[in-house]
Amino acid sequence: MRTYLAAIAAAFLLSAPSGADTPNVTSPPATAPSKPAASTGKKKAKKIARRRGRIKTTAARAPYVSPAVRARAVAVVNDDASQGASIPIDDPAALVPFFEQLFRQQSGETGGLLHILQYGDSHTAADTWTGELRTRFQSRFGDGGSGYSFAGQPWSSYRHLDLSTGSTAGWSVEGLAGHPGDGLYGLGGVSMSVSRPHESVYLVVECQQLELFYLQQPGGGAVQLYDNGSPVERISTDGESGPGYYRYLTTAGSHRFELETLDHGPVRLFGWVAENSGGITYDPLGINGAQASIVFNWDQQLLASNIARRNPALIVLAYGTNEAGDREWTPESYREMFSALLQRFRRDAPTASILVMGPPDRYIRTHGRWSAMQNIGMIVEAQRQAALANQCAFLDVREMMGGKGSMQQWVTAGMAQYDHVHFTGPGYRLLGDTIFGDLMTEYRTFVTARQQWVAGQSSPAATAGSNSAGSN
Repeated sequence: MRTYLAAIAAAFLLSAPSGADTPNVTSPPATAPSKPAASTGKKKAKKIARRRGRIKTTAARAPYVSPAVRARAVAVVNDDASQGASIPIDDPAALVPFFEQLFRQQSGETGGLLHILQYGDSHTAADTWTGELRTRFQSRFGDGGSGYSFAGQPWSSYRHLDLSTGSTAGWSVEGLAGHPGDGLYGLGGVSMSVSRPHESVYLVVECQQLELFYLQQPGGGAVQLYDNGSPVERISTDGESGPGYYRYLTTAGSHRFELETLDHGPVRLFGWVAENSGGITYDPLGINGAQASIVFNWDQQLLASNIARRNPALIVLAYGTNEAGDREWTPESYREMFSALLQRFRRDAPTASILVMGPPDRYIRTHGRWSAMQNIGMIVEAQRQAALANQCAFLDVREMMGGKGSMQQWVTAGMAQYDHVHFTGPGYRLLGDTIFGDLMTEYRTFVTARQQWVAGQSSPAATAGSNSAGSN
């Protein structure tokens, strides 16, 4: 299979547009370097105070934009997005294993589910960008269900657009940015814990099967699972420390699942998977304020087990917005950290393709004026170099938006919020639609190359050559 995919990848590269070739980049060290030490004194004290809520910042009010000005900005944004869909993905051959699985599923050669995991910051956590990608993939390749979601309501604005979820007030949350803990956070880096009875989490979703991800631990408590109010099973989380899984098959349709703790034993939940019998799932694994290096705070064995359980066909990494505002990163230290991160995901999911999506454009307000954040370019280039050094595909989202300084047009068009960092619903959906279009352009190139290669292998000349080689 590996030789077959290599041959298809070679044919794919020959068919790819000019500029899609992989440059010769030397791979950085496999170990994660330490981030440069944080500065001390007033700057550090101010950062800590802001994190703890003692310094309040007031968001600037968005100025009035006339309908004519907004209409012109919308036209520019749509034009930039249309041109952005033609920007080639760097090293598209890295996506061949994923494209092969898509092709086999679409052609009916294989069935079942294909999983896509997207890790990232608040852009991913909003699930509007990822939600658009999920909708587009499922419309074309089959609806596999909502996929993985965090248990309960780990933060007040947490959402997954394909479901409704919540929890009682007694749970404690670990893993959020700025709250380091023991690292036992599971697939998405967030856990919910409690040590008393009658606390619950719920999930309202349409699916055919459910799987619970939790921490198994000595003395772990028990939970009762309910499906639409009916008790299903008592699940014990007691056992040797490590990952725990519980799978439940149900009837297709709408379900309200609830887990209620039964005793004073400690219970720690990571999330649950709601799926159908076949199609695509697209899991949004974003944490507000996260930098890519947050993954190194997660227990490696637990994460590896959870990733193996999901068996992703594609892993997407979408970090960089927060790192661009952190002056402690240098091009070298960030590239080395990001390369080590890619190598960790490669070890945990050796058969998955990996796609790195660089951060979108971002502005910063200084002395009452907005200007493009300079460090975005450094982060984009460091991610690009790390991706190509580790045989991962790279997509430049900022360039897709229109390049450096494009964020202002998106704000004026109502496609981005006035913080000049996050997007509005229409903006996120436009990003998702544009990215999907870019991926499908590469997929069509792959399908053409694959068909040509297969036809060449079955041609009389190829057959004669094979027979001749076999007789020697």
